[in-house]
Amino acid sequence: MSTLLKIDKLTAWYGDSRVLNEVDIEIKDGEIVALLGRNGMGKTTTLHSVCGIIEKISGNIFFSNSLISNLPSYEISKLGIGLVPEGRRIFSNLTVEENLIVASRKGYWDLNKIKKIFPRLSERLTQMSNSLSGGEQQMLAIARTLMTNPKLLILDEATEGLSPNIRNEIWTIISEIKKKDVSIILVDKYLNKIKQFADKLYILDRGENVWNGKPSLLTDQIIKKYLSV
Repeated sequence: MSTLLKIDKLTAWYGDSRVLNEVDIEIKDGEIVALLGRNGMGKTTTLHSVCGIIEKISGNIFFSNSLISNLPSYEISKLGIGLVPEGRRIFSNLTVEENLIVASRKGYWDLNKIKKIFPRLSERLTQMSNSLSGGEQQMLAIARTLMTNPKLLILDEATEGLSPNIRNEIWTIISEIKKKDVSIILVDKYLNKIKQFADKLYILDRGENVWNGKPSLLTDQIIKKYLSV
């Protein structure tokens, strides 16, 4: 598999405060990669840096062998990186179908395929999106980003605050998305699920890489040191 995303010595600041220090991450075509770490350790900042949202960074980010760390966020999106941000941020004044269509770009994912993989949404296309449940809104946020036909889907806390049943539905959807050769980088708190679905894990601690490897190599000692509250 070829490398899709390569983050090389990424350092990022908010104002004068450095929040990432020379972070290295690599994602290959078709992989699911998870970023792990306690709250405030730099996971979301890493995702936002990839998407061009963080203004002050150093180091290099390559996507499909092209340097993107010097590009504005809208150009990065056009290249095939789709972010599902924490907090959903759907267009509440539009219907479900309008949310999907407004974001669409040509490619594999169209309205018919979205309806198949998100049956809940297919039943609610004419509903205003703000009338959906929290779990349905999260599904809509994922579906809307898929309609941009990304090569890399970024999921930031996609199952946070949802019921166990809805969480399981979203994990099933994630596994279906992977079958379509979409690479995924995600942040999530449910380690048991992450270990089932992810091909590779990276742990951040105080803005630095402290461990990476396959889920099978993640020991209780590492979990206790870097992930336990």
